[in-house]
Amino acid sequence: MQPVEERLRRLMIEALAGDEKSYRQLLSDVGDRLRAYYSRRMGPGHASTEDLVQETLLAVHTRRFTYDSDRPFTAWLHAIARYKLIDHLRASRAHLSVPIDDMNDLISADDSEATGARHDVEKLLGDLPEQTRGFIRAVKIDGRSIAEVSAASGASESAVKVAIHRGLKLLARRMKGNDAP
Repeated sequence: MQPVEERLRRLMIEALAGDEKSYRQLLSDVGDRLRAYYSRRMGPGHASTEDLVQETLLAVHTRRFTYDSDRPFTAWLHAIARYKLIDHLRASRAHLSVPIDDMNDLISADDSEATGARHDVEKLLGDLPEQTRGFIRAVKIDGRSIAEVSAASGASESAVKVAIHRGLKLLARRMKGNDAP
């Protein structure tokens, strides 16, 4: 994750936990990003820019509990901002194109594929027995050695290897659709 995404996501999570200072900082940071976002689309100094910023901040406030902390914050924010802009343009009968790929003001980097992949891996691993899941995560994802995992778990090295092998084999069968969980 990029530093901006990490910072905004952290502030949002802290705000959801009741930290008022983090919430004020989040709204301030988001407000600045929204001003830049709307100014580029509406034109510098457009009369509606500040109204859109305020409407979006209000929407963030009222919908803050719909934010999924496992997902990127900036993608969630961009969706709200984009819909507010579309609503405004419809209401004012203005015709302005808003390219979907022009969201770099709000999103630091496109890590949605990586986030999706992590989500898929966690879902797949969730169907495995706890010990096997832990061994696979430690060796194949975290990069720990078989010996380290063996020492930490109390299982023999061969037991760790066999559990990983069987777990990966089961995942492969499930992914091919040959073995439902």
